[in-house]
Amino acid sequence: MLELNNRVSLTQKRKRIGRGGSRGGTSGRGTKGQNSRSGAGRKLRAGFEGGQMPLHRRLPKRGFNNANFKIEYDLVNLGDLELRFENGQQVTKELLVQEGLIKSVKARVKLLGNGDFSKKVTILVDACSAPALEKVKSCGGEVILS
Repeated sequence: MLELNNRVSLTQKRKRIGRGGSRGGTSGRGTKGQNSRSGAGRKLRAGFEGGQMPLHRRLPKRGFNNANFKIEYDLVNLGDLELRFENGQQVTKELLVQEGLIKSVKARVKLLGNGDFSKKVTILVDACSAPALEKVKSCGGEVILS
């Protein structure tokens, strides 16, 4: 077992290259060229091959990718509608944009059932979760999917 009084290190100290010693002027980088330099000339992006066409561009891009066909929705919770809209009101995308719940009228909107809801409103959205639909109908409201 190691004695703590002798101050024996459990890890080997790294060799500080280029600070004098037996490595000479090149410090193990060889001579000349981009990789021997320090600073801005040395920073290469990942996959750079010295001007040769990189591997990720040489290989063919083939196959099907579901991500290209993903439908993205802006999500709106019932709890947010409860705070911002009155009883009997019709909630449209234009009103949702005015209230700051969605960014654009062109966005697809999905209604989610998070939060309490107790108002009779008509909501025009593109999609709706089952719990949200149930909560709105239990209050006498209506969800119209466009």
